[in-house]
Amino acid sequence: MRFSVWPNMDRSFEETLAVTKAAESYGWHAVYFADHFMPNGPDTTPLSGDVFESTTMLAALAATTSTIRLGTLVAAATYRHPAVLAKSFATLDNVSHGRAIVGLGAGWQENEHDSYGIELGSISRRIDRFSEYVQVVSSLLNQTTTNFHGEFYNLSAAPCEPRPVQSPMPLLLGVKGAKRTMAIAAQFATQWNAWCSPDEMKSFGDVLDTHCNAIGRDPKSVEHTTQALLFVSHDETYLEPHRQSAGGSTIVGTPSEVVGVMEKYLAAGCDEFIVPAFTLGNKSRTLETLEMFNEEVVSAFR
Repeated sequence: MRFSVWPNMDRSFEETLAVTKAAESYGWHAVYFADHFMPNGPDTTPLSGDVFESTTMLAALAATTSTIRLGTLVAAATYRHPAVLAKSFATLDNVSHGRAIVGLGAGWQENEHDSYGIELGSISRRIDRFSEYVQVVSSLLNQTTTNFHGEFYNLSAAPCEPRPVQSPMPLLLGVKGAKRTMAIAAQFATQWNAWCSPDEMKSFGDVLDTHCNAIGRDPKSVEHTTQALLFVSHDETYLEPHRQSAGGSTIVGTPSEVVGVMEKYLAAGCDEFIVPAFTLGNKSRTLETLEMFNEEVVSAFR
């Protein structure tokens, strides 16, 4: 099982780069960046707060790193025309010399859609749009030209040049819908991602495998990736309140306890665990925690 990092989207570029460089120095697989325009809230009320744009941030990280891969977790199908998104990732793949990961999702955050006047639509309509979106992006990045005529998108002999360095381009789909979106992942994804406990990872992974088998695809050709909020420390005083409030996609414990949780993820079929920096504190504490996690947790899986 490999490990990756997911920096906070509201931190400065300098802090994001420091977190990325630390993960790169540990030999971790990738850095991911969320795709949002404002902080989330409980309703459609717009909220102020620093939120950096994902593709621009990844391009900056690509130019200042050398080995770590770079992806969105995940880019919403509602925010950009698929040709614009494909062009961004073809550029990112060239800038990074073949390290881009195209992470896509159907879109969900209500307040930014409402505030910016971007259509979100019903869940059914989002999935209809997402299905077309994935097909168009995949074709643009992997075929010389794209012809597509659907309800949402129409392209005629559309190129995407310069071509990406990677062929095929890695396509990560962040989905959890057992019937429709997991079927889309089975058809197009090289990586599947969702917030999961170990038990959920096994359950949803089995659903994905079933969809793969139904279309004659080897289930092992789709990697299973996940993440969970992390509270790890040797200080029980720090851990105790988090133990009391932890939910399903939250990990709380000492490094040895976290190793045990990671073993459960591995047994459930997890190929990659992504560490969100959201709960790790300020810059210095985040870097200290990542170092401890690498030395005392990741080392158990090498």
